[in-house]
Amino acid sequence: MGDKRGDNHSEVTDFILVGIRVQPEFHSLLFLLFLIVYGMVLLGNLSIIGIIVTDPRLNTPMYFFLGNLSVIDLSYCTVIVPKAMVNILAQKKTISFAGCVAQLFLYALFMVTEAFVLAAMAYDRFIAICNPLLYTVRMSRSLCIQLVAGSYLCGWVSSILQICVTFSMSFCASRVIDHFYCDSNPIEKISCSNTFMNKMVSLSLAVIIILPTIVVIVVSYMYIVSTVLKIRSSEGRKKAFSTCSSHLGVVSLLYGTVSFVYLTPPNNPELRKVASVCYILFTPMLNPLIYSLRNKDVKNAVQKVLGKKNILL
Repeated sequence: MGDKRGDNHSEVTDFILVGIRVQPEFHSLLFLLFLIVYGMVLLGNLSIIGIIVTDPRLNTPMYFFLGNLSVIDLSYCTVIVPKAMVNILAQKKTISFAGCVAQLFLYALFMVTEAFVLAAMAYDRFIAICNPLLYTVRMSRSLCIQLVAGSYLCGWVSSILQICVTFSMSFCASRVIDHFYCDSNPIEKISCSNTFMNKMVSLSLAVIIILPTIVVIVVSYMYIVSTVLKIRSSEGRKKAFSTCSSHLGVVSLLYGTVSFVYLTPPNNPELRKVASVCYILFTPMLNPLIYSLRNKDVKNAVQKVLGKKNILL
C-alpha cells in the first residue's frame, strides 16, 4: 500500500477546479453570462449602497440593514465569481491551497452573516408593525450596529470551525475538486480521511447557527401577520404588508436557492453547480431589483438621483 504519512494536506500546494462542464465552444458564452450577471450584481448593489449612504431620508434601521445586505451580497459574489470566470477560459484551472482556504472561509463567513442580517431585518419589521410606538426606542442606532456586528461574529466563528475541520483532512487521493469554487462538500469527496467529524460539525453549525435565524424570521412574520389581520381598513393592511414584501421576497429567494443547492442529489454534481450559480450569481443580482421595484423610498431616492443628473446634463 505504501507509506502515506507524507501524503497529507501539508504536501498539497494547489487544487484543480473542474468548473461547469460544457462543450469547449460554449466556454465564451458561459464567460459572457458570468460577466454580464456579475456586472449587474456590482451595479445593483453599489447603487443601493450609494443611495442609502447619500440620501438622509434612508437613515433608518431598515435601510441600515439593507445596506449591509448589499455589502454581503457583493462580497460573497466577488469571492467566487472572478476566479470562476478566469478558470472558464484558462487551460490550467487551478487554485492555490491558501486561495482555496481563503475562498471557503470568506464564502462561509458571508453566507452565515447574511442569514443573521436577514433575521435582524425580520425583527426590525416585527417591531415596526407590532410595536410602532416603541420603534425608535427599541431599534436604536447602537442596537442595529450590535446586531450587524454580532452577525459578522457568528459568521466568523462558523467559518473558522468549518475551515478547521475541512482542511485538517488528508488529501492523498486527488487534488481535483468537482466544482467551480472551493466548497466543503466536494472537498470532502477528494479526502482519504474519515469525514464523519466534518459532517457532524457542519450539521451542528446548521442546527446551532442557521436554525435560530429561520426561527426568528418565521416567528416574527407570524406576529406580523397576526397584527396586520387585526387592522380593520384594507388600505392599512396593504400598507403594513408592503413594508415587509421586499424583505420577504429576499428571504424566500435566499432560502429557496440555498435549499436547491443542498437538497440536490450528491450523485448529480452538475445540477448542484447550476443550483450554486443561482445562489451565488442570481440572488445578489435580484436582491437590489426586489428592493428597488417594491420599495417606494428606494424608488423615490433613485428618481431624485436621476433627476439631479438630468439637471446637470
